[in-house]
Amino acid sequence: MQTINIHEAKTHLSRFVDQAAAGEEIIIARAGKPVARLVPLAPTPSERRTLGLGMGKFTFPENFDASGTAEIQDMFESEG
Repeated sequence: MQTINIHEAKTHLSRFVDQAAAGEEIIIARAGKPVARLVPLAPTPSERRTLGLGMGKFTFPENFDASGTAEIQDMFESEG
């Protein structure tokens, strides 16, 4: 665990964030007195999402894939 002053923390913040992300704890001090601690966040477990949870909750028009085709084509072909 290292202790750094606020000026050093501001000057090299990205380096200290990288060190904290790697597991190191860093104490930030003002006038030699510890005021804050920079530590890594605990990893959040990612849960697998179940496919199809919205099935039956949404409806799309039959021509959904073709809707707006002319407008979209005009956007690509217009010169303005």
